[in-house]
Amino acid sequence: MPDGGMGPGRGGRGTPPATNVLGGLLLPCSVAPLTGFFRDGCCNTGSEDLGLHVVCVEMSAEFLAFSKSRGNDLSTPLPAYGFAGLRPGDRWCLCAARWEEARQAGLAPKVLLEATHIAALEVCRLEDLRVHAVDAEG
Repeated sequence: MPDGGMGPGRGGRGTPPATNVLGGLLLPCSVAPLTGFFRDGCCNTGSEDLGLHVVCVEMSAEFLAFSKSRGNDLSTPLPAYGFAGLRPGDRWCLCAARWEEARQAGLAPKVLLEATHIAALEVCRLEDLRVHAVDAEG
């Protein structure tokens, strides 16, 4: 995109509300732990988000182990960065490519569609996200 990836519906700091993969307004993913590339609780993205942290997931022990085995340890606290580490059940804005990698390995975590940014569709198929969907309430 010529605008650096900050087109309509992208969200991010100082931009209009983002759109989710279902075409509605992007709902918050998590404030405890506080997630999102901008640490605003939503899976907003922008040109500086090179990892495309747009898939709102519910962590599982299996996925956390998978991610660690791929070099991205999300469960170990990093106090210097204000990161307490994630546990099963925590919700988090995950990189779309990591979610797709986990899906192909049969270890994709559950997805909250209403809180997953439409930009996820650049990497993931909506049909695949739907197979792994969980209610936002639940």
